[in-house]
Amino acid sequence: MPAPLLGKRTVTFDTEIKWTPTPALSMAATITRDSTLVYTLIVLPLFVLMGNLVAGAGISGDLFRAAQALIGRRRGGVAMATVAACGAFGAICGSSVATAATMGKVAIPEMRRLGYGDRLASAAVAAGGTLGILIPPSVIMVVYGVATQTHIGKLFAAGIVPGLIAVVGYLLAVRYLVWRDPSQAPVTTERLAMDVRGLVRTLWPVVAIFGIVMGGIYGGLFTSVEASGIGATAALLFALTRHNLTLAQIRGIFVDSASTSAMMFAIILGAALFGEFVNITGVHEGLLTMVQGSGLSPFGVILVMIAIYLVLGCVLESLSMILLTVPIFFPIVTALGYDPVWFGVLIVVVVEIGLITPPIGVNLFVIRSVTPDIAMGSIVRGVLPFITADLLRVLLIASVPALSLWLPNLLFKSTGG
Repeated sequence: MPAPLLGKRTVTFDTEIKWTPTPALSMAATITRDSTLVYTLIVLPLFVLMGNLVAGAGISGDLFRAAQALIGRRRGGVAMATVAACGAFGAICGSSVATAATMGKVAIPEMRRLGYGDRLASAAVAAGGTLGILIPPSVIMVVYGVATQTHIGKLFAAGIVPGLIAVVGYLLAVRYLVWRDPSQAPVTTERLAMDVRGLVRTLWPVVAIFGIVMGGIYGGLFTSVEASGIGATAALLFALTRHNLTLAQIRGIFVDSASTSAMMFAIILGAALFGEFVNITGVHEGLLTMVQGSGLSPFGVILVMIAIYLVLGCVLESLSMILLTVPIFFPIVTALGYDPVWFGVLIVVVVEIGLITPPIGVNLFVIRSVTPDIAMGSIVRGVLPFITADLLRVLLIASVPALSLWLPNLLFKSTGG
């Protein structure tokens, strides 16, 4: 089975000429064209724009205040509210870095004002921010779906249950930190008053945008590509109705979204060239032969891959890591009989850990940039219980594929997708 590419084209060259410059340059030109003109890649800039518009409209603060009003009064409740708000924000933002940066500006100053320790305050945002990569619509899942030609709607559905498990695990990590060091989270007597009408007014944009995008996909009303356009339009209308967002700021959001999208397309192009190189060299076929002759069980192979991802997560950015490893690992996984949707969720969850794993956990540096007076050592010590919760979740998802596959099988069986 050939390594997956961005598109359905496979280029082959005669053995005598494939190392000469002319066919190599011709191949590079063809890949450049084909990998950037894939129709389904339209979802990337549109989902990025949707997330940036919602973030720029200030909905992160609304979500945090709503969560604080619901659960913020118990010990550690504001940190739990931060995790819950990160999950809700990630559901419409789709970017872990954007979630951590935006929520960090809102939640950390408020927790410090209420007497929370820097270790818990920074770790709750850094870990909660990783939920943006898993809870749909997820940009990373879109990239994986396009690269492997896996159904994006099924990937989105498969991420919901693991995303909820992640939220629960992070809430338990907060409880553990508070139990070990009660001084990190004093009991808060102050409670933000918010009635039912206020909660509805605060939460309706999240519910509406998420419902339109995901409900439309699973209801068979439109495809994931069409959903991205509708979601971006809904986010733009919402941003225009917010009186605190000027046209100049909206223009800046469009420019920032274009820059982010260009960066992502550059990474995708490089990964497509690498994937074609893997095809020509036959590395994936050699690895598959080696795996089949190693005596390892299929689950043992998966555990080895998880270990490799955990190591790579310490030194590589999540998007680059997935795009560089998928051309090698994906043919092996499918040859072993595993579901591509399940594997997509699994590697997204493992990559998620890399965002908060030192020494190069991206979210750790995001929090450090938002609050430069908090020492990196405090942030790292704070995220250790969250990393433990993530590792347990990885083992659970790897051992019980039904946790990821139950919902997509249910939704797409009923819709005929």
